[in-house]
Amino acid sequence: MLGRILLTLDALGMCFGTIMADCLNETHMFNPRWRPHAKFHNAQTVFLAIILSGLTLYYTWRQAKTPELRREFLFTSAITGSIYWIAGLLSILPPGTMGVDPEFGGPAFPQGKVFLGFMSAGLLGAWLEYR
Repeated sequence: MLGRILLTLDALGMCFGTIMADCLNETHMFNPRWRPHAKFHNAQTVFLAIILSGLTLYYTWRQAKTPELRREFLFTSAITGSIYWIAGLLSILPPGTMGVDPEFGGPAFPQGKVFLGFMSAGLLGAWLEYR
């Protein structure tokens, strides 16, 4: 059960954390300096996180008729629960990217620890349930 709880925390962090960080403050959607196309990609990322969160929850709690199918669901949960976090960790690599804009205290990458924490929770949760 601990594994499912960790996967659920991963999914909820992905859904609500993304909404709070990317939609409900002045750094992203409500930043008047952001161009419409940047806001489009921000919205795309938020909706992707919400969809992946829903899939993670679905496969985490879906009942399976066989142990093999249950393991397949957990493997799927591990993938859907970590894709967003892996992409976030990799996003700092291209030249010119920053985790925080200079006007808000950057350059910095504070979300890296959050991404790593939620991704680890999901992967550990899937492993605990899988074994």
